[in-house]
Amino acid sequence: MTRIRTLVVDDEPVARERIIGLLASHADIEVVGQSSNGTEAVAAIERLSPDLVFLDVQMPELNGLGVVRALQTASVPAVVFVTAYDEYAIRAFEVHAVDYLLKPFSGVRFNAALDHVREHLDRDRASDLGRKLLALAPTLSTGTTFSERLLVRAAGRIHFVRTADLDWCEAAGNYVRLHVGGQSHLLRETMTTLEAALNPQQFVRIHRSTIVNIERIQELQSTANGECTVFLQSGARLTMSRGYRETFQERFGKSL
Repeated sequence: MTRIRTLVVDDEPVARERIIGLLASHADIEVVGQSSNGTEAVAAIERLSPDLVFLDVQMPELNGLGVVRALQTASVPAVVFVTAYDEYAIRAFEVHAVDYLLKPFSGVRFNAALDHVREHLDRDRASDLGRKLLALAPTLSTGTTFSERLLVRAAGRIHFVRTADLDWCEAAGNYVRLHVGGQSHLLRETMTTLEAALNPQQFVRIHRSTIVNIERIQELQSTANGECTVFLQSGARLTMSRGYRETFQERFGKSL
């Protein structure tokens, strides 16, 4: 069983004790530490590298949101914010919180938050495995099965996005923004992992930060600097970089 290494951060000892008590009934949780303020929390996260942090929003000096912003992107664990004020909810999800507990919360609500964390960590571990496999096998075999749907979590809901409906995808920090018709969705994946999940017969990478559905391409125009402008049926204009232009030409056997 994979254990979830957990840090509890709250400036109130009673609040920390309650969370630690609730965690005690979960065999897959290992509490590796606790902190009473934001500065301690940053140091503990960098030292302990926990998988999960229960993080109070309102703390003196450095609040919970400040803790997340103070961390290096690669070291940010899964975060469940805890606060008595619902006004922070939107800001919490802006820094990619997995869940948000509003005090006073029930044991049932707490367990639901842990379920969200488990789902989140399972996806991240699967993505990491995908990156490792991709590094070992840079070319896709003909027998590979590709994703037909992508699961996108947003504000406590899960959206199912059919890959066939994608127009194009672009890198957005730690996420990928999926463009579907007039809508967009943020998917917590890397471009490399997403590219490996998409059928190369239908999707092509035209830039290190852009993947396009071939069926949505309307026109290509060469530019003077060796790049290419890609016009989509939706009206979007994208740039095909020089390196990916060469790959595109080799794949389709056509000069651009």
